[in-house]
Amino acid sequence: MKAEQDYTLQKEYSVLRFLKFFIPSLLGLFLFIIPLPFGEMFNISDVSPVNIGIGFISELLKLTITDYIPAICLVIIVASAVLSTLSKFINIKSEFLNNILNVSPFWLFFRIVGAVFVVMIYFNVGPEFIISEDTGHVIMGIMPSLIALFLISGFLLPLVLDFGLMDFFGSMISKFMRTLFLVPGRASVDTLSSWLGDATLGIMITNTQYKQGFYSKKESCIIAVCFSLVSLPFSTVIADQLGFMDKFTPFYLTVCAASLVCALILPRIYPLCKIKNETYNNIPYEAEEVSDEDSLFKQGLQNAMKRADQAPTLNDILTNGFKNILDIYISLIPLVLAWGTISLAFAEFTPVFTWISYPVILLLDLLKIPNAVEAAPAVLVGFTDMFIPSVMVSGDGFAEITKFVIGTLSISQLVYMTETGAVILKSDIPLNLKDLMILFLIRTVISLLVITPIAHMLF
Repeated sequence: MKAEQDYTLQKEYSVLRFLKFFIPSLLGLFLFIIPLPFGEMFNISDVSPVNIGIGFISELLKLTITDYIPAICLVIIVASAVLSTLSKFINIKSEFLNNILNVSPFWLFFRIVGAVFVVMIYFNVGPEFIISEDTGHVIMGIMPSLIALFLISGFLLPLVLDFGLMDFFGSMISKFMRTLFLVPGRASVDTLSSWLGDATLGIMITNTQYKQGFYSKKESCIIAVCFSLVSLPFSTVIADQLGFMDKFTPFYLTVCAASLVCALILPRIYPLCKIKNETYNNIPYEAEEVSDEDSLFKQGLQNAMKRADQAPTLNDILTNGFKNILDIYISLIPLVLAWGTISLAFAEFTPVFTWISYPVILLLDLLKIPNAVEAAPAVLVGFTDMFIPSVMVSGDGFAEITKFVIGTLSISQLVYMTETGAVILKSDIPLNLKDLMILFLIRTVISLLVITPIAHMLF
């Protein structure tokens, strides 16, 4: 009798474990991966006809808060600069607040620059190259999407990251990672955390694993610059900016194709090939063990349920979500406004990007991309921020195929100094600014060669 009770309890426990993984992960799939015709389902004319769930919710929030965004940006960016400056003179007891406020002089400088710019833009005073409709006000115009997206995804990301969905798919592809990409199978988890969640999160995971001995220097660099892709929510912002939400699936699949080819090539060429396979501070290397006894599906399911067993509570999700949002708002929003305004000012009021983009014009002409002269600067300005290229080609004068190429390219370029590049430089991953610039240019060329044939087939 006792044996039957134990078997019943074990069976119920297994079912509960599976449901704890399956239900949140299924919701995560519909929110972050599977596009649906929400605009038609709810008969809302001001939202995209087809969108993923997180994009639809963000659009609704964006419609609600658009009129208040300039004031919200003013408060966030000025507060970031003021509090970061004060942190140099006062002792902040909270480790979390100290980490996001007490930054290096370099980052503090650009937070202050962002605060000066947002005051000028909000009150419409100052130099024309800052407050112009083609510079500062353009950047301010993309803020509703950013603020809404960060707010929603900050709380909903755990559905993808913390209940086993990432581990399930990661285990399914783990055996192919070493052969194809020269990295351990566990890198698939970092990859999915970026593709399905957030690129900076993927880099943070990679940095932690590197410091714990699971990755070598070379492996951590490969993962950081080959798999820390812009997430689906971020990609919807670009697609929405260019009017491709109804074509979001081929849009994002093109990004994935270009990124896959980059991930196959980059680990085998300079500068990644020169990095040594040493561990962080020479700590012992933690080699992974992959079992051949069970199927990949079964191992993936087991790993997913183990992950779900350790899932955070609702209170932890809300607390961590609030911290992540606060970190992004204070750290990233000022940089996007400062670097974005500066980049557009250079693009609109100086010939700098035109001068350095002459080789790109030749490449775009060779690939038969319309508006090559006008689009070439957008190819290079992506190094500063992922949003600027799509802003530069979003006007009516650009062909659809050009918008598609620049939009997908801006995502697959991956190294953006306002996001992934900044996080990599702040981490212990051994890549410097010169390496990132070289990798950006190589990724740009490879991605263009992959994206262009697809674009010609679609348009």
